[in-house]
Amino acid sequence: MADGGGLYLLVKPNGNKHWRLKYRIGGKEKLLAIGAYPLFSLADARQARDDAKRLIANGEDPVIHKNKAKQTVIRDAKNTFQVIAMEWYEDRKDIWKPRYAQEVLKRLEEDIFPHIGKFPIKDINRPLILEVIRKIEKRGAVDLAKRQLQKCGEIFRYAIASGRLDDDPTYKMSEALKPVKTQHFSSIEVEELPQFVADLNANKGRLYTTTQNALRLMLLTFVRTNELINAKWDEIDFERKRWVIPAERMKMGKEHIVPLADQAVRILKAQREISGQWDHVFPSPVKPKQSISNNTILGALKRMGYQGRMTGHGFRSLAMGGIKQELGYRHEVVDRQLAHTPKSKIDKAYDRAAFLEERTRMMQDWADYIARIGVEK
Repeated sequence: MADGGGLYLLVKPNGNKHWRLKYRIGGKEKLLAIGAYPLFSLADARQARDDAKRLIANGEDPVIHKNKAKQTVIRDAKNTFQVIAMEWYEDRKDIWKPRYAQEVLKRLEEDIFPHIGKFPIKDINRPLILEVIRKIEKRGAVDLAKRQLQKCGEIFRYAIASGRLDDDPTYKMSEALKPVKTQHFSSIEVEELPQFVADLNANKGRLYTTTQNALRLMLLTFVRTNELINAKWDEIDFERKRWVIPAERMKMGKEHIVPLADQAVRILKAQREISGQWDHVFPSPVKPKQSISNNTILGALKRMGYQGRMTGHGFRSLAMGGIKQELGYRHEVVDRQLAHTPKSKIDKAYDRAAFLEERTRMMQDWADYIARIGVEK
């Protein structure tokens, strides 16, 4: 049943009706399937015919145009946010520390994928991603919300670089988030140290011996909490009195030497009597194949009465202040022992120098100072 301009309705013997458009391009006659009637009305079919005529006038074949559009729809359906995010993750995980890689994936699976994971990435706009990030904010995790927005931005830019997206919807979106307050880790003052070590010696918190030893070693070595709780016996060199923390466990990804004072060696030897059969220096009392947790340290400080006043990280700032104030060591030497990132050319020069001999003396002096105020009887 012809309508005009090459448009006609094909009526099949079974009664089904389909709109077709007969046209010529490049000297050849071709046929475009528009759609079934009544799903496509006469008005719809005529509009499709006119659109096709415009394509032909511009030298474009309507059938090829339709196939391209169909392939685009199929491709967009496959290129969901989660699919591209996992490509991005697999591309990067080998250069990350395993613990960090696990954390990145865990956060995506918990905070992002359930909300926009199945959306074609090209359909995710600013209001949608902002709604997802604000769900994290509403939990009180303001800093995490900002970090998740940054990770989503990296994924969107990966999609742009791989030709599957034109714009990054997270661009300048951080202005719409709550500002992150600068967080300082609680730490007692140097003047409060005698009372703290007295409480630790008296086992005021009624701690397990392993937990008590962990706190004592943290006070003497002022390493990061994760570096302490994950310490393994094969990292301890009793003969040279050194603890060598491997690069993969360090925040800066660089092997770190911790000179061990005599007091620290004695603590480790006592701890070896407790846990020498396990890999970890400070194994969990419940699951000894695993280490104690960060919460073990925080819980111990809480039971000692230092909740809100002292944290595991606080031992680092306490040592920095105490060693400079009471022992007179230069900032650069203490800073190097803290394994901070060099901030200037001068700091980098000190970093290369390492100051291992001076750091060794400093660690013994610090242990002796603590012994004088009561760490050892």
